[in-house]
Amino acid sequence: MAEPRTPTGKSIQLFGESTSVQIRALLLGGRATVGTVEPLRRIADGPLVLASGRGGCAVVFRYGVIVLFGLGTEDESRLLSGLMVKEPLPNPEAETVELRIDGDFESGPRVEEGIIYVPDQNLPRVQVIAEALAKSVVLAHYESSIAKVFDRIEPLAHNLNEHGSVGKRVRELLEHLGGALLSEQRMVGRVEVREKPEVLWDNVELERFYPRLEREYELRERAAAMERKLDLISRTARTALDLLQDRRNLRVEWYIVVLIVVEILLTLYGMFVR
Repeated sequence: MAEPRTPTGKSIQLFGESTSVQIRALLLGGRATVGTVEPLRRIADGPLVLASGRGGCAVVFRYGVIVLFGLGTEDESRLLSGLMVKEPLPNPEAETVELRIDGDFESGPRVEEGIIYVPDQNLPRVQVIAEALAKSVVLAHYESSIAKVFDRIEPLAHNLNEHGSVGKRVRELLEHLGGALLSEQRMVGRVEVREKPEVLWDNVELERFYPRLEREYELRERAAAMERKLDLISRTARTALDLLQDRRNLRVEWYIVVLIVVEILLTLYGMFVR
């Protein structure tokens, strides 16, 4: 397997002599961009990879995730301070896993008991691992957000079942439902959870490895579960809006009836007075 190289063709060691590397995936916000961060060097694009001469690297995704591979504390601090994050989260979502370099080319890259094993420091493989972890941490964040929306749906469903009404705080609820639907748009449009990483194309080994990562982190199953929940939220929102509209229409009809009755009474009163 070829050694990792910079865009100028110079070979590098991503992790030096280390055989065990801690990986941390952080969801920082809605968007993330990075300029020049010394002493980190840009060594790959699609996704962007920044490496430190002292060992370790970081993979930055435009949808607000950064995946750190054994990066030193000083380099990590410089990188995070140099990031421009839109819609930052007050508490970044995080996921941690261990990477081991075992030199076993016969078994190849694999996941065993939550630990990722790779035979060497292959750069495209690191990008694929980063992409799987980035999608996993995004799913974790939206799973938590949608769970909160479901807590708010329960009293609405109870009111619909028991009283045929949507309660007094439906506007507030619909705002949260809108946020959940925005989550779906971001997952599909920005993160592309179900899409394969570009680096897989024309790489047979990675084509076999990425599905193992998908299974380990249950990316497809979690994405499908999210879609079902979001569909339920969408249908609940439509039902609530329809009920609101029906109630408004009924109220208007009653207003019209009352006005007609008042007009009739005034007419009758005028006839008797004469």
